[in-house]
Amino acid sequence: MNGQNRKDISPGLEVNIVLKQDQRSGKLTNGIVKDILTNAAFHPHGIKVRLQDGQVGRVKEILSN
Repeated sequence: MNGQNRKDISPGLEVNIVLKQDQRSGKLTNGIVKDILTNAAFHPHGIKVRLQDGQVGRVKEILSN
């Protein structure tokens, strides 16, 4: 599942995100969602989240429900 819809993402989900510095390479970072930072219901590049380890990026894949 992609991470473009806010309703699909909630704290505690395991996701792959792309960090700002990795946007060109497309390198994904795995982690657990702590906070949802995007207020809009939809974002074409992925909903921005903060992981439990403090990293911030846009969700590219949702790994667990």
